[in-house]
Amino acid sequence: MGGGGHQTDQLSAGDRGPYAVYTWEEVQKHSRRGDQWVVVERKVYNVSEWVKRHPGGRRVIGHYAGEDATEAFTAFHPDQRLVRKFLKPLLVGELAPSESSEDHKKNAAIVEDFRALKEQLEAKGLFRTNPLFFVLHLGHVLLLEALSLALLWNWGSGWINTILCILLLATAQSQAGWLQHDFGHLSVFKSSRWDHLVHKFVIGHLKGASANWWNHRHFQHHAKPNVISKDPDVNMLKLLVLGNVEPVEYGIKKLKHMPYNHQHKYFFLIGPPLLIPVYFNIHILQTMYIQRDWVDFAWYLTYYARYFSCYVPYYGFLGSIVQYHLHCFPIINIQSHWFVWVTQMNHIPMEIDHEQHDEWLTMQLKATCNVEQSFFNDWFSGHLNFQIEHHLFPTMPRHNYVHAAPMVRELCEKHGVQYQVKGLWEAWCDIVRSLRTSGKLWLDAYLHK
Repeated sequence: MGGGGHQTDQLSAGDRGPYAVYTWEEVQKHSRRGDQWVVVERKVYNVSEWVKRHPGGRRVIGHYAGEDATEAFTAFHPDQRLVRKFLKPLLVGELAPSESSEDHKKNAAIVEDFRALKEQLEAKGLFRTNPLFFVLHLGHVLLLEALSLALLWNWGSGWINTILCILLLATAQSQAGWLQHDFGHLSVFKSSRWDHLVHKFVIGHLKGASANWWNHRHFQHHAKPNVISKDPDVNMLKLLVLGNVEPVEYGIKKLKHMPYNHQHKYFFLIGPPLLIPVYFNIHILQTMYIQRDWVDFAWYLTYYARYFSCYVPYYGFLGSIVQYHLHCFPIINIQSHWFVWVTQMNHIPMEIDHEQHDEWLTMQLKATCNVEQSFFNDWFSGHLNFQIEHHLFPTMPRHNYVHAAPMVRELCEKHGVQYQVKGLWEAWCDIVRSLRTSGKLWLDAYLHK
């Protein structure tokens, strides 16, 4: 059959009419770039052209091309009535009555029970925001930045004050990172328009990054976590090999871009200190330039204008650049270390594999784990110690994760899905242990297979 403008010897989507019916086998043929169909609640949509305008980027939809995207669709879009207006003109038909609602032999009981769980959480009000929480969080970020200036105003720019200033700014940047994450996931305001606007302010003006760059990258991670070739967070640019599958594949192919059996050692040199100041900064600038994203670039520039206007009077222009490098670039980049250890403790030690077409619940639980709840862990990680709940319900305000967790755990126990909770130190150690294990797998395959 044909679709997306492609002709075949069978009837095209247009020939069949708006209420055509399709089998899963037919839908799955439309999974190539330029010819992409998705299924949402049994309705079949041709998104081949729409992907170019999708606010979350073309790739996140492409990862579900030829598949059922119902669970991802409901997870990412808090205002589904609005989004359905965009879907309506893309409708090409629906699944045949004889076809299951789940593709790739997914467990219908898990899918249905998870849908029921989300409805229960919505009924309990766990998708409603406490505005005071986010006001206080933003306030404490601004307070930390104000304190750094107050130190210089009252006691000058000596070494002790400079070190304290660096610590305050690094903490403010890390906490602003968790805050932009909230707005980026549309989990604060009722109107996504306000979430998008404040997201640009926080990530652009307070952090010096790009909202669109973050959206296009991060939603891929959520859509297919720890899926090789789909999750950008496990694309290590051949510097590291992760999990149990990729190292063996590299070893069998005799690929040795790095001495992977030592990756648990050089990770400390190329991972935490370099991710934000080198890779992310280069990628952000590259993305804004290629996409001609001048709005985000303008926000990006306001960060540097604010920074230098605040610190040039105390350090001079060259001194301000040095001070900026001290808290934002390697080797003592506190913010980058903070970010890497928090974000990777939930994912690197977990299963990393090629596409398995699991249910949303199963896929997310294979790729994520939690870290024990405490006031410090919640603050330090931006509530990403509840990574399981966050991945299952990305639009849920993070202050409600703790209330959702017992119900999620109960559902996992019912279906035999592993729900892991670790201590903070154990989770960090597991990153290194996992890298060591993956390195050994690579070496064994490289030498003996």
